[in-house]
Amino acid sequence: MAHEPLTQDHDHVLLEGFLALDTPEGFRAELIEGEIVVTPPPDGDHEDHINVILKQVIRKSAADMDFSGNKGLTVPRGGLCVRNHVIPDGTFAPTELELFRGAESWMPCEGVSMVAEVTSTKPDRDRKAKRHCYARGGIPLYLLVDRDNSDVTLFSDPENGDYRQHVTVPFGKQLDLPAPFSFALETTRFV
Repeated sequence: MAHEPLTQDHDHVLLEGFLALDTPEGFRAELIEGEIVVTPPPDGDHEDHINVILKQVIRKSAADMDFSGNKGLTVPRGGLCVRNHVIPDGTFAPTELELFRGAESWMPCEGVSMVAEVTSTKPDRDRKAKRHCYARGGIPLYLLVDRDNSDVTLFSDPENGDYRQHVTVPFGKQLDLPAPFSFALETTRFV
């Protein structure tokens, strides 16, 4: 039987294939910069670093924050990239917005105050591709814990698909988080 030629564009086919993926238990798939990326479950140190950040935000933040680990976010299409679907290690939003209540598996970035990533097996994706995705989504703050470089970077002021400002401190130093957090993140436990 003859098949009809594909009439859908490449971007649509890639997105449909991505959304239909059935990854092994514990693995997660993301569509980053037009590439499907499947990552294994995180190791214990990775999860400990996320926990260190979460506890400090809950205890010290000037604004009450809600947290979602591994929340699917959609970011606007940019350049040659298809509409991207990314999954930060951590997503923070003001409690008063109730942003996660009733949210679909993949939600837009509006209202998200900060996303956090801890580098794993492919650190360049966190350093570059995801940084650009989060900036395109207009997320005000991107916190990157870089285990290979033993430092923490806070990216801020998203514009034109990237962050215009960043501050990096080595593990063991404090990193000031601006409003709505308004506290110094302690990084000693990352050492």
